[in-house]
Amino acid sequence: MEFPDLGAHCSEPSCQRLDFLPLKCDACSGIFCADHVAYAQHHCGSAYQKDIQVPVCPLCNAPVPGARGEPPDRAVGEHIDRDCRSDPAQQKRKIFTNKCERSGCRQREMMKLTCDCCGRNFCIKHRHPLDHDCSGEGHPTSRAG
Repeated sequence: MEFPDLGAHCSEPSCQRLDFLPLKCDACSGIFCADHVAYAQHHCGSAYQKDIQVPVCPLCNAPVPGARGEPPDRAVGEHIDRDCRSDPAQQKRKIFTNKCERSGCRQREMMKLTCDCCGRNFCIKHRHPLDHDCSGEGHPTSRAG
């Protein structure tokens, strides 16, 4: 005895099998048999909407959300540098406390590098008077050769 109204046919063109327990793809809403319900098996065009990876921080085991298309290691690295609550991450942030005072520079250094002319703190890249547009007493001159 056949039940033609029971179940549904698989939407995969090469299959079309009548399945009594059909499965619906959550990305494209197509009806598939158990063999073709996976995204790769029916070449789902909407799989990118569901393919979301949320990496876990190796130090604090917290999930680290990132932007779509961004490499997961970048999001984890930024989390460790800014938001991580583990002891090693907090110790790392305490070491680099001297912020460069040049406008637009966000670099931090372990030790204070003050300019001899203006007395402000800078990173290694901007420590010389010519590199940070020094407004100190003496005119910055090149010490080269």
